[in-house]
Amino acid sequence: MRVDASVVLPVPRELAWALVTRWEQQARWLRDADRVDVLGDLREGVGVRLAVRTRVFGVPAFTEVLEVTTWRPPERLEIAHRSFVHGGGVWAFDPHELGTRFTWSEELSLLVPGLGELALRAYRPFLRWLMRRALAELRALAIAS
Repeated sequence: MRVDASVVLPVPRELAWALVTRWEQQARWLRDADRVDVLGDLREGVGVRLAVRTRVFGVPAFTEVLEVTTWRPPERLEIAHRSFVHGGGVWAFDPHELGTRFTWSEELSLLVPGLGELALRAYRPFLRWLMRRALAELRALAIAS
């Protein structure tokens, strides 16, 4: 299952990058994250590992482990899902006349064959809504900064 969303942030790419890589503060704008913790001492670059306490339909349901697989500031960040949710996310930061176009893409699958695909199809509209809300929150944080 693939879901995409984007927003124009009224800040330069370097500031947009800094906002989204403040790991522990991501729960302020990621609508399905209850809490984000860095695992280990590495905070920048390929190999950063995160534990994200994830909400499903607003209820904290499980902790997902994510790992940074691409780190190209201030252009591109890719994260692999390393728990029962598999796949990856891409955050792209492109120059825009009003600041930075931030595009978020997720390609997800569940380890449960058949049933996992059905569950993701049912969840997809909600995930799209969550992503759009998250990007609106991120835009508000960018404006406030």
